[in-house]
Amino acid sequence: MNAMTTPCAPAAPFGRLAAAMITPFTPDDELDTDGAQRLATRLVDDGGCDALVLSGTTGESPTTSDAEKETLVRAVAEAVGNRARIVAGVGTSDTRHTVALARSAERAGAHGLLAVTPYYSRPTQEAVSHHLRTVADATGLPVMLYDIPGRTGTALTARTLLRLAAHPRIVAVKDCAYDPLKSAKVLAATDLAYYAGCDEQILPLRALGGSGCVSTAANAAPRAVRALLDAYDAGDTAGAARRQLALVPLIEAVTGGENPGTVTVKALLNHLGLPAGPVRGPLLAADAELTSRLADALQTTLDRTADAATAVPAAVPG
Repeated sequence: MNAMTTPCAPAAPFGRLAAAMITPFTPDDELDTDGAQRLATRLVDDGGCDALVLSGTTGESPTTSDAEKETLVRAVAEAVGNRARIVAGVGTSDTRHTVALARSAERAGAHGLLAVTPYYSRPTQEAVSHHLRTVADATGLPVMLYDIPGRTGTALTARTLLRLAAHPRIVAVKDCAYDPLKSAKVLAATDLAYYAGCDEQILPLRALGGSGCVSTAANAAPRAVRALLDAYDAGDTAGAARRQLALVPLIEAVTGGENPGTVTVKALLNHLGLPAGPVRGPLLAADAELTSRLADALQTTLDRTADAATAVPAAVPG
């Protein structure tokens, strides 16, 4: 494929660019539904996001109540309507609880579910499969599996993914496994839509046939992430590479240190005057020094993205 060839677009049941949206809180640590609606509208209408993933890790799902999760889905769905897909994180380490959250999300207006492998208890692959099929059976919504063994302690094996792909409502994978061989094997053998869950993997996975990304960086720089996908899908692979490299300062600052993305993204959004608010314990807010480094990294990425947009494409040999 040369620089002017348009790649074949894979199926994208949740669009191409999904933001792993933070959950805004008020200064007194309550759910900020107005802020969530404003942030969601900005990400979709100004940022070009096709989907919003709510109540994931970046959305502080471990420290939000079931009622808050349902309220958040309802508020965001009301704000963006059908302009974007709303994917609700429902993963827990308890199958009954996960099923209850899935049904609650469906009632609140979610368009899909994000289901992580059960964490801490480290179930067998057969038990993981049973858990995820049970969740998929619980509603009529399509399910995105979340493969992130670094947090859960349990990876989805290629064999398990191949089996789960047979379920009519299991349609996608958020891939944070850092196992490109496994991803390639499943992409080659199934119709599962693969979404990069780690921002540094967006272009590599897209080139393998991935559908898009669930991006943490998109909270602060959605247009820069969208530009990467747009360039690749227009056949400008060199331009897409430049845009992926332009994102490196922001990706490293947001997810490459000891602070999780929730802390860093909320610090950036607060710095920018956008809805975010505090983080909930056990997380601690970023200090002034970290916030300054994050702001510098964001500006560097935006500058490099602008430079990438004006670069002259290299001539195609022949």
